[in-house]
Amino acid sequence: MTKTYLMNSLIEKMQSPDQDFRFMGLNDLMSEIKQDPASLIGDEPTETKVLKQVLSLVEDRISEVKNQAVKCLGQLIKIIRETQMELVVDSLINFSVGKDDELRDISGLALKTITSELPLEGKITPRACAKLAPKLLQQVMNTETPPETLIETLSTLSILITRFPAHVSDPALSPHPLPAIAPLLSHSRPAVRKRAILTLSQYVPVAPPVLVNDLLQNHILPFLAPNANLEKQRTTVHLVAAIIRQAPQQLTSVYNDIIPGVVKAVQRDDDELREGCLQALETLLLRSLTEAAPFLSSIVQIGNQFIKYDPNYAGPDDGEDEEMADADDDDEDTDLDEYSDDEDTSYKIRRASTKLLAAVITTRPELLTSLYKEVSPVLISRFGDREKTVRLEVWATYGVLLNQTSMYGGLPQSQENDSAIRKRKRDSEERMDIEETPYTLLRSQVPSLSKTLLQQLKSPKTPPPMLQAGFQLLHALLGVLPGCLSNQITPIAAISQSVLLLSPATSTSALHLTCLSFIALYFATHGPGTFSASLPTLSPVLLKSVGEKHPRVASEAFRVFSALLNATRPVKNGEWAERLYDQAFQRLSTHDTDAEVRGCAEDCIADLWICALDVIKPKGGKEWQAICRTTGNTAGAVRVVTKVARDVEMSDDWVNFCVEWIMGLLKKSERGGKPEIFIALDTLLKRYSSGVPTDLPPTLVPQIRPYISTTDISLLSHALTIITVLLELSPAATFPEVERELLGDIYQIAHSPLVSGAALDSLLMFFSSLVQADSQIATHVVPNLVTSVEKANKSEANLANVAKCIGQVVQSAQGVAAGTIALYSKYMKKSSKSKSTTSIVVLSLLIVGELGRFIDMSKQQDTFSSTIEHFAAEEEEIRAAAAFAAGNIAIGNLHQFLPAILRVAESDPHKKLLSLHALKEVVTHCSHGQLEGVAEQLWAAFFQYSEDAEVSTRNVAAACLGKLTTTHPTRYLPQLHSRIHDENPAARATVVSAIRHTLAESSPSYDELLASLIMDFLDLIHDKDLNVRRLALSALNSAARTKPYLIRDHLPTLLPSLYAEMKVNPDLIRTVQMGPWTHKVDDGLDARKTAWETLYTLLDTCLAKLDLSILLSHLLAAISDPSDEIKVIGHMLLARLSASPITSIALAQRLDGLTPSLESTMRGSAVTKDTVKQDIERAAELRRSTMRAVAALSKIDSAGSAPKFDAFVEESRKNEQWGQEFRELLGH
Repeated sequence: MTKTYLMNSLIEKMQSPDQDFRFMGLNDLMSEIKQDPASLIGDEPTETKVLKQVLSLVEDRISEVKNQAVKCLGQLIKIIRETQMELVVDSLINFSVGKDDELRDISGLALKTITSELPLEGKITPRACAKLAPKLLQQVMNTETPPETLIETLSTLSILITRFPAHVSDPALSPHPLPAIAPLLSHSRPAVRKRAILTLSQYVPVAPPVLVNDLLQNHILPFLAPNANLEKQRTTVHLVAAIIRQAPQQLTSVYNDIIPGVVKAVQRDDDELREGCLQALETLLLRSLTEAAPFLSSIVQIGNQFIKYDPNYAGPDDGEDEEMADADDDDEDTDLDEYSDDEDTSYKIRRASTKLLAAVITTRPELLTSLYKEVSPVLISRFGDREKTVRLEVWATYGVLLNQTSMYGGLPQSQENDSAIRKRKRDSEERMDIEETPYTLLRSQVPSLSKTLLQQLKSPKTPPPMLQAGFQLLHALLGVLPGCLSNQITPIAAISQSVLLLSPATSTSALHLTCLSFIALYFATHGPGTFSASLPTLSPVLLKSVGEKHPRVASEAFRVFSALLNATRPVKNGEWAERLYDQAFQRLSTHDTDAEVRGCAEDCIADLWICALDVIKPKGGKEWQAICRTTGNTAGAVRVVTKVARDVEMSDDWVNFCVEWIMGLLKKSERGGKPEIFIALDTLLKRYSSGVPTDLPPTLVPQIRPYISTTDISLLSHALTIITVLLELSPAATFPEVERELLGDIYQIAHSPLVSGAALDSLLMFFSSLVQADSQIATHVVPNLVTSVEKANKSEANLANVAKCIGQVVQSAQGVAAGTIALYSKYMKKSSKSKSTTSIVVLSLLIVGELGRFIDMSKQQDTFSSTIEHFAAEEEEIRAAAAFAAGNIAIGNLHQFLPAILRVAESDPHKKLLSLHALKEVVTHCSHGQLEGVAEQLWAAFFQYSEDAEVSTRNVAAACLGKLTTTHPTRYLPQLHSRIHDENPAARATVVSAIRHTLAESSPSYDELLASLIMDFLDLIHDKDLNVRRLALSALNSAARTKPYLIRDHLPTLLPSLYAEMKVNPDLIRTVQMGPWTHKVDDGLDARKTAWETLYTLLDTCLAKLDLSILLSHLLAAISDPSDEIKVIGHMLLARLSASPITSIALAQRLDGLTPSLESTMRGSAVTKDTVKQDIERAAELRRSTMRAVAALSKIDSAGSAPKFDAFVEESRKNEQWGQEFRELLGH
């Protein structure tokens, strides 16, 4: 069918008198365009005819047809010609100013639709914006335009600026949006003014500074004067808040005029103005914290003043507000709760004030102590506000205060070091009062807080959402101050009982869950003596909850009992424990029990065995038949068996039963849960009181054989651990099975390069147990290991692993040591090299090195000499193995071999680096006692070598100096400190690198010495030498990761220098010529990358000491950096910040500022004919990194404050190239 014929047939349908035909004609046209956009292109007259027909249907009398025509225009606008686009715009503009209300509404909808559907890129978009924007602005300026049309037009302009800021921010645009829209701020209709405010605020970020200044001088500042017209001042305050939300930097020059104006305006007697001022101040705190800082005390005072604003309530004075909740005034409180005044809007003022105080708490955590003095008592006094929405907001704000205390409040007083407290008392006898911290202040306010809150919760008329919010606040309180509600158990038990007596419905199940979760935490954080008297009140309703049909409620109730059992351990008697067992057993015996409920019931059984053995032991163990099932999800049952086996002395019959069950699970093919099964088996095997049954190893070893493979390294480690346990516990029965079934496979695994870490440790333990199980096997294991690796593919053989295994075998059976040394020393001799391949020489050197650690080889002097001779070998791998061997042989007899290595380093510059590597083996593997005797000798040598110009030599020397420092810190740490100002940059670099290597030392005595010196070392981040600065940053990164407590208090000094290193320094960028091409090299990249990595570490360990506003202001530099590596770190920082409830609040306010850089990176650079495959792959990986960051950021609740970011996320979801992958990351 030709295009023209197809289009004509569709036009005929759209002209039909039957509304269904017209609708279907439009629908078919949309389908054709979506399937093949080119189906309309070709014959221009036909295209125009189709377009005019669709436009005519916008005026159709049937609403469904009109709406379908609007949708159709949204698809057509992407593909039509420029002349046709002008036809569409002109027609819709004309419709929108007509007198027909319905046509005006539908044309406004059509304009918004085509603006939303315009492609972000392409030729049509700039022309569409250039055509559409002036038309819309002229319509805005037309005084005869109806208010409804103005609102729709402003909405369309908002979409334009959000999606195409570059196309509508041209200074040459006439008329310009700011002067065109600003007069609408005085429009008589509030809805128009509100829409104009939003649209203006969206244009301000991209408007020319001259026009922004004109807006400020003519439409904002004059109306913030104390005597300004009330209505205009209301509008101005809302506009200020909107601009701060969208572009706070545009107001920087006038904040000193604006903020005092808003602060004064809030005192005027107009509720709507007050609410707007409070909202503006809240936005100011969230978006422009630095500019708001000078006015913070006034803002807090305003919040405290108006949170009590209630002119229609003639109640007690401010200081007596909390008495509203006294028990003696129940009747009065009930009357207050029922009070309602439809005309009273003062609650909006109180609610806005509460949100303002929440913003102060969120953005200024360093002021927690003063906030607890000034704000906390006021919030507590308003816990009983007569308006429920305000009450909920107050409770939520106090929850924010508790969260901030948990994050930034420091250690609770009860957890502080006693000696430190005593020392403070000795240092200052006059200072008798306890230091005021957020925790001590909160603890002093807990009685009034809990009393007031529980008074609100105890009323039978309290609705479920209010009860739920109350329990959430109590939960948060216990999270910050465990055990602080010990005096409130009676009202807590009564309120909980009244809640749990009701059956959970759809609307109240969340309340039940919150209540149960709080009770579980209460039991976990208070001693049994606190709540034992209330157990008769609570246990019946908790048992009732355990039996509920609602699965989540029943699960949470079981968790409560688990907490109760652990809190009251050991439980000697108790009816509730008996009934709990019956309920749990009943759940486990029923086949259709919900999986979560079953898992919690299994955990409860485990806790009964551990905490209430006297109660459960007489039951006969019938529950294990129900727990140890072979069908369904058995992960919970495996966990329960492991837990009970580890903590309770069980009979061998029970252990046998569980081992057989576990062996049955091992036969299953699924990998899921296998590590836990192996852990359970390991625990069970060690619990046999009379030894492992002799018939078990012959059955178990063949079952484990499939896991003795490098297919799954984690399971290999677990399988080897089980075999090792069997060899230790039952060597006679296990050894023959292992020798027959497994040993051949294990020889192959021993040389696999995949085996490392925990798997290698398990392998070494296996060989140790194997040799101890049969002393004769050692003479066979060593040659078999060597034969196996000789037959293996050389590129896939890990000789070091084989040497470690042989070393373990010889250490466990030292009778074969002499023969092994003699045999492999022969292969090392130069004279026999013709008979020895490179691999056998390397292996021999590694074996001798492993043996040298625990065997004194002073009588094999020729072996050591052969090792040193191999320092001159041509092959790199032989030289490296020789250095390893020499260093480890020296460990066996330091006084004989260490001087020889030092002489080689001094006499032959070509062998210096190898000698250093040998010395590094000595320093790394010697005990502290061994090193103390030779440390002075090595110290001088390492510092001498560190002055070498070769970076690799300096690095090895620094690592050794760091290790030596930890052996005798009182001697060597001051020596390092004395050289931080050495004139030689290489010496300074060595010092700071050595300090970095000492940070792995966990000795408290070393930390005490380092604490007073660490800032002197880290001060090298200001060094004039770039390499020294980079190493100092790396040391700071290590300190932040391993010893954050040493640097937290110094961060205010360190952070400015850290932030300075994050900036691109043009002076460090040089251009190099590579043939016909030029290439830019950034010498500062490594230091900059280290700085960003350090900041990422600080987010984990020192978040409380970071100023979020400053940190976030630097984030844009990371995601805009020329280096892709730093962009990726920036994306990781964004993802980390968005995951935290505390940091995400501040991040939400900056999403629009981050959007352009994220958008640019997502699109990437254009692919040309010169683009190579590696560049394409790098760009794809960078895009994936960006998408992960954007997906994480999209989970933040920005409350509409980031329209650009929201639009970017929506566009990314729809993108044809990467939309599918992005939707998967979003979870859609």
